[in-house]
Amino acid sequence: MIWGLFDKKKKQAESAQPEEQAKGLFDGLRKSSSKLAESFTSVFTKEKLDAADLAELEDALVASDMGAAAAARIAGALAEQRFSKENGVEEARIALAGEVARLLKPREATLDLTNGPKPRIVLVIGVNGSGKTTTIGKLANNLTNAGAKVVIGAADTFRAAAIEQLKVWADRAEASFVSSTQGADAAGVAFETVKRAKEENADVALIDTAGRLQNKSELMAELAKIVRVMRKIDEDAPHETLLVLDATVGQNALSQVESFRSVTDITGLVMTKLDGTAKGGVLVAVAQRHAIPIHFIGVGEKAEDLQPFDAASFSRALVGLE
Repeated sequence: MIWGLFDKKKKQAESAQPEEQAKGLFDGLRKSSSKLAESFTSVFTKEKLDAADLAELEDALVASDMGAAAAARIAGALAEQRFSKENGVEEARIALAGEVARLLKPREATLDLTNGPKPRIVLVIGVNGSGKTTTIGKLANNLTNAGAKVVIGAADTFRAAAIEQLKVWADRAEASFVSSTQGADAAGVAFETVKRAKEENADVALIDTAGRLQNKSELMAELAKIVRVMRKIDEDAPHETLLVLDATVGQNALSQVESFRSVTDITGLVMTKLDGTAKGGVLVAVAQRHAIPIHFIGVGEKAEDLQPFDAASFSRALVGLE
């Protein structure tokens, strides 16, 4: 399992079985798949797509936030295929899912936070409101359910609400919690989190950060300081830097990736809020443009709704195939 098996007796507390995950993913992406279905169903009524059909298909894919490059690549691949008049729409869905999966597969990457250095220090970044705090809470919950010992650091000291929300998740996950007051030095909180994780022989340290992209120079300085002080305890910290993206912002997710990449190294992505948007295709656009591993997707509010990214399952759900 992605969380690691610390205690085999706790298998029942691990994340949902594949069938349940697939159903949750399908339900979560229903808005995106419905929008795609409405857009391209009329295209696949003949055996071979002509230029007008391909243009219409490409427009539908762009409208679903897949981006122009990915849309052109997928439409070009489907242009080489034939579909029956009787089952053209269903065949097209299957073909489309296959092409989307082919594009996403190179980005699919399992993240096992329970192997490697101990404690595994994970820095979580992203704009405010992207779902960083909730993602950390879900990760902590799933890790502790699998038997891991987790320490959470509330280094987003810019917002008092972020500290309070993270404390609720830490209590729920039975994880250790390190925080300070609003406006306190974020790097100091990060330092204390790593220190606590070392002292408690924890398996994972999850550290929240502020995401004020409107003032990139301050954000850059803050993140650089966080990394610098953590390395006084562990010279390799952080071992992972996860960027959390909000699917509801559509193409703006691309600019967020570019902005954060200019500030710090990113080892993996988490895409959240796929349950409340018709913009799920933006993950395809991100994968087309950026060679960054995709580790998790969020399709709901519950802890088990943070799921390991699976290119094939995601692609089928995106086009409405259960």
